[in-house]
Amino acid sequence: MMNLEWYRIFLHTAQCRNLTKAAQQLHITQPSVSYAIKQMEEALGLKLFHRQSKGVELTEEGRALLQYVEQSFAMLDSGQKHLHNLKQLHEGEIRIGASDSLIKHLLLPQLNAFHQAYPGIRIRLSHGKTPEITQRLIEGEIDCGVLHMPIQEPKLHIQPLAVLEDCFVVGEAYQELADRLLTTEELAELPLILLSEGSSTRIFIEQWFADKGCLVKPDIELGSVDLLVEFARLGYGAAFISRSFVHEELLRGKLFELRLIDPLPPRSIGFTVRRDMKLSVAAESFVQLLRTSSEGI
Repeated sequence: MMNLEWYRIFLHTAQCRNLTKAAQQLHITQPSVSYAIKQMEEALGLKLFHRQSKGVELTEEGRALLQYVEQSFAMLDSGQKHLHNLKQLHEGEIRIGASDSLIKHLLLPQLNAFHQAYPGIRIRLSHGKTPEITQRLIEGEIDCGVLHMPIQEPKLHIQPLAVLEDCFVVGEAYQELADRLLTTEELAELPLILLSEGSSTRIFIEQWFADKGCLVKPDIELGSVDLLVEFARLGYGAAFISRSFVHEELLRGKLFELRLIDPLPPRSIGFTVRRDMKLSVAAESFVQLLRTSSEGI
């Protein structure tokens, strides 16, 4: 491979058709231009320019080479502009994984703020359960994930993002139960509406019941928080859900929270990235936004 600077000098000389003018554009001396052209011609074994009294003209071989040199430098220029746009957050993409409920109720405000600040950044969202998002992170398919904690994975760096307080809610059909404290056993006897197996939320509540000596089997299993809310509202039973997700429904009297003698412990939500993976400028900016929003945790 010949010196890239030779090609730059060749390009300017071909465009100016004059060694002195090319040297002025390149901020080097005219002998330096002449020497570079001579070295290039010797390396190729071909004449690239006809030397004339008032300047130079490309040979047939020189014209053939010029097409490729122009395209190459145009590509390099485009590459530099693209990198500049990435650095300035005018272009780029971020890849984020989270469950549907966390995207809707927790992540959306940060996504909206980021999108408004950097509309040129493409946001790619993938949904899934915590184990699925964790695996995608490890495999490098996404840049960061928002997950239920705790997570025991040495390859990931995890930072708290928010604390969720869970509850059981019912519709009007079970409204009278909200007027008194319930034991865990009484709660376990109700028709339960839970998220599907394998989700962190399902694992958490089953473990909570098990710690109280209760083995529960839900009457209804769903993959959507919105469906949990709807089935509870329609009177199918008690749905386990984060209180902040149904704040408006509780205020409007569409749902009623069941009060428990043994209260449910809070759960932490974290965001995580791979320890050994360098994030893009766009992804690092979004992660920094999450870090800022979590400073109070």
